[in-house]
Amino acid sequence: MPKLTKRTADSAKARENDYFIWDNDLPGLGLRVYTSGKRSYVIHYRFAGRSRRFTIGLHGFWTPELARQEARVPFGKIASGEDPSEQRQLNHQAITVKELCELYLEDLNAGLIMGKGGRPKRPTTILSDIGRIRRHIIPLVGTRRVKDLTKADINKVLKDVIAGKTNCNFKTGKLRGKTIVRGGMGAASRTVGLLSGILTYAVEAGIIEVNPAHGVRRPKDNVRTRRLSDVEYRTLGSILQAASKNDKYRMTVDIIRQLVLTGCRRSEMVVLRWEDVDVESSCLRLADSKEGASVRPIGLSVMEYLEERRSKVSKTYVFPGGGEDNLFGSFPNHWEKIFRSTALADVTPHVLRHSFASVANDLGFTETTIAALIGHSRGTVTSKYIHTLDAALIMAADTISGYIEGLLDGVEFKQTSYALDRGARKATLARFLKKMSSSLDDGLIAEEDLAA
Repeated sequence: MPKLTKRTADSAKARENDYFIWDNDLPGLGLRVYTSGKRSYVIHYRFAGRSRRFTIGLHGFWTPELARQEARVPFGKIASGEDPSEQRQLNHQAITVKELCELYLEDLNAGLIMGKGGRPKRPTTILSDIGRIRRHIIPLVGTRRVKDLTKADINKVLKDVIAGKTNCNFKTGKLRGKTIVRGGMGAASRTVGLLSGILTYAVEAGIIEVNPAHGVRRPKDNVRTRRLSDVEYRTLGSILQAASKNDKYRMTVDIIRQLVLTGCRRSEMVVLRWEDVDVESSCLRLADSKEGASVRPIGLSVMEYLEERRSKVSKTYVFPGGGEDNLFGSFPNHWEKIFRSTALADVTPHVLRHSFASVANDLGFTETTIAALIGHSRGTVTSKYIHTLDAALIMAADTISGYIEGLLDGVEFKQTSYALDRGARKATLARFLKKMSSSLDDGLIAEEDLAA
């Protein structure tokens, strides 16, 4: 068996059947000559009692010397108990990131992917996830095999989204609908966070053993510190008063006012149903907020507004849209028009929520109380067995909403913190005890009269 050389390979002619020219320097290495005249370097070996062949590559791209060097790698794997042919087949069958995302989305839409608190992700979150997968993850690493992803790849995704490499505009299915995809720190951080979740899903499914996104340092989202000052609250009151004169904006003004007085999220107020309103307990019982089921105390002014509105609106939603029984869908458009070219053009619904919490803090309420009032995950009242709320929460809601309502109406408060001096506490306690004792006496008189 002669040594396999370039001259030997070049002079090899096609025959009626395929044949092999074996190398005497490295047993198992050979040149396969096909009937078509094509020639390729192969190794022949036995593994687990079976004869196997592993193709290195075509002659021309490879020389005998390079093929000889390359052949030592699979021979080394064979010696250590690995089958290179089987490994190559598994590599060809290895799932890509795009295919993994499709599997993830199937389970996501089926409610099998858990979000906060071990609950299925909400429809709005699912839409956001789909957008990040379609617009960022698949374009950047969709063709990569999941098993080959490294931490460096994840870092590159992060940097590419920050740099805006996935920026694009595209039409949606809606009439004149358009979505603008932008990069930036926030988009990059949330995209890599989602990709990490998808790779954890792959680990749990046995597709990979380790999540390469673990340990990747993501930029911190911008902490939103914008809040309304007392002066801006009065400005807001003037803006809403002017907008309410236009019948077109009247419902939007009502929604904004209730957002201001409750600290609710925009999505919670716009989709609020009458079945969620518990006037007797002075609260909203939200079945599906961002944090799941949530009981939200409301102030006296909000409760009275809802009582009055209930007598006028008999549909499912507190703020119904046009048609038979639809949601009000004009809020974003109206918001933009109401605040355009005003001193509060930079205000968002979240600013109103943050401002509510900030006013509550200014008035001296604790973080736990504020968290319960605005439905934050750290303090949300969620028990379905709770029928009456802590009186302290109701009093807090009354105080905060009353204070903010006064600001909206143009009142200038001289005292900006809740009075906790001993004299005020004694006076409040005395009034409470007197009221309770008089109620008790009335009850005794009523019983005596009834007995007589």
